[in-house]
Amino acid sequence: MDRPITLMFFLAMAFAAVTIVQPALGQGGSDAPLTAASPYDTAPLSRTITIDNFSFMPAPMTIPVGTTITWINRDDVPHTVVAENQQFKSKALDTDEKFSYTFDKPGTYSYFCSIHPKMVAKIIVEEAK
Repeated sequence: MDRPITLMFFLAMAFAAVTIVQPALGQGGSDAPLTAASPYDTAPLSRTITIDNFSFMPAPMTIPVGTTITWINRDDVPHTVVAENQQFKSKALDTDEKFSYTFDKPGTYSYFCSIHPKMVAKIIVEEAK
């Protein structure tokens, strides 16, 4: 096929696809367009806490139930992430190593670095709104 004919063919197919699919989106009694923030979106929530300069940042952090927190050590020395109630505990994290934990119950979770016990922080987990 020549290029102009091929291009016209693909444009015609794209137009046909839009013409066929567009009315289907309005069915079901609602003409509202679908958006990325659909109530059927089940993507897991995640947040990051940076370990740097002998501190956890941000601290404290408030999150909804089901959120996974990933701690990343950006310091030049090893650190750990340990819950006061021992619910979660990382190995010693060297520079740029990560540790993750998913919070599946509401509550306040205090944690610290077992190598440097003055490094403390907390996660506040709330019911989803």
